[in-house]
Amino acid sequence: MASWYRRSKLGFDAIARYITASKPPIHSTQLSKFTSGWSNYPIRVPKIVNPSSIRHGYRHYYVDSRQVRHFKPRGFKRWTDNPRNVLIVVLVGSGVGLTMYFGNVETIPYTKRRHLVLMSHSLERMMGESQFQNMKAGFKGKILPVMHPESIRVKMIANEIIGALQRGLKKEQVWTDLSYGSESGAASEIRGKEAVMAMTEETGAGDRWYGKDELIDDAWVDESRKKGKDKGVKSGVSHLEGLKWEVLVVNDRVVNAFCLPGGKIVVFTGLLEHFKTDEEIATIIGHEVAHAVARHAAEQITKNLWFTIGQLILYQFVMPDLVNTMSNLLLKLPFSRRMEIEADYIGLLLMASAGYDPRVAPKVFEKLGQVSGDSALRDYLSTHPSGKKRSKLLSEASVMQEAISIYREVIAGREVDGFFL
Repeated sequence: MASWYRRSKLGFDAIARYITASKPPIHSTQLSKFTSGWSNYPIRVPKIVNPSSIRHGYRHYYVDSRQVRHFKPRGFKRWTDNPRNVLIVVLVGSGVGLTMYFGNVETIPYTKRRHLVLMSHSLERMMGESQFQNMKAGFKGKILPVMHPESIRVKMIANEIIGALQRGLKKEQVWTDLSYGSESGAASEIRGKEAVMAMTEETGAGDRWYGKDELIDDAWVDESRKKGKDKGVKSGVSHLEGLKWEVLVVNDRVVNAFCLPGGKIVVFTGLLEHFKTDEEIATIIGHEVAHAVARHAAEQITKNLWFTIGQLILYQFVMPDLVNTMSNLLLKLPFSRRMEIEADYIGLLLMASAGYDPRVAPKVFEKLGQVSGDSALRDYLSTHPSGKKRSKLLSEASVMQEAISIYREVIAGREVDGFFL
C-alpha cells in the first residue's frame, strides 16, 4: 500500500511539472476564478513584470525598432551627453569671448600693435596710486626733498618728456602739471614749482638747467606699424587723459627707475651716479614713460591670466614643474623682452621730441647692461634683453632715423606734432 502511494505521488508530480512548464503563467485576473472560494487561505500570486522595463540596479535598457537592447549609463546623466547643450555652451561662450575681445582690444601708439587689456583705466590708475603710496611709506626718510638739486633736475627732464608726449598725441590741457611726490605734501609741491620757475628764469626762456656732467628681433615693429597705417587704425590714448603725473627721487644705491600705471615716475640715486648727463637720464625716463603709454603693466596682468588658465589645463597631463619652466621660457620671458623693445622704440621718439639727442640711447642701454651685469644667456633667461642687443637694435632700426629727424626739427625751433598717431 505504501509503495502504491509513492508511485502515484511521483506520477502526479511529473504531470504537474509538465503542465507548469508548457503553459504561460496565470494572471491574477484568471487566478481569481479558481480562488474565489478559497479567500480564507493565503495564496502567493506571482507579479508579472514587463521585460522591457526590468531594471538591474541603477542600470536599465530600452529596445529600439530593430529589437536591439541598449543599456543606459549608471548614475546621473551629464549635460555634455546632450549635443544640443554642448552647442549652446559653445555659441554662448564664443559670443562672450568675442564681445570681451573687441570691447577691450586697443592699438598702442606708434607701434600700432593691437593688444587685449581686460583691466579698466580707473582700476589701472588705482593700482598705480596704491603702489605709489606704499612705496613712499616704504622709503620714508630716503625720499629726496623737493628742493634738492637732483629732485629738481629729474623733475625738469621728466616734464620735458611729458610735454613731448602731450604734443605728440595732439592733446591740449590733458595732463596736470608734473608734481613732485615728496613726503611733506602739497606745500612742498608748491615750493617745488616755484623753484623750477625760478631756475628756468635764471637760465633763460628756452634753456634747460643742466647738472653735472632668445632670438630677439625688431622686424615686428615696422611690420605692425605698416599694417596699422594701411588699415587706418587709431591709437588708443584715452588711458592717458586726466593723468596726474608725479616724480619721486629715492636716495638708494639701486640702479633702477620705473613708471607705475597712472604716471608715477620713480628714480633712484644709484642710477644717477652712473648716468650723469641729461640725455642719459632722458633716455631712461622716456623708456619708463613708454611703458605707461603702451599700458604694459595692465597687459602683463591680462597675459598672466591666460598663462595661468593654460597651466591649470596642462597640469592634468604634464608635471607642474615642467609646465612652469616651459611657460616661463617660451611665453612669459619672451613676451616681457618684447615689451622692453617696444618701450625702447617709443621712448626714443619721446626723448627726441623733447629735444634730447636720440643717438645717445644705444650707448645708454649698452652701459646699463654693463652695470647690471650682462651675460650670454640674458637674451633668453631674463625679463630684459641684454644691453648689447638693445643697443644694436636701436642703432640699426629705422626708428633711429625718424628720431634724428624729429630731434633736428625740435632744436631748429619747429614744432613736431602727430608722430605718434
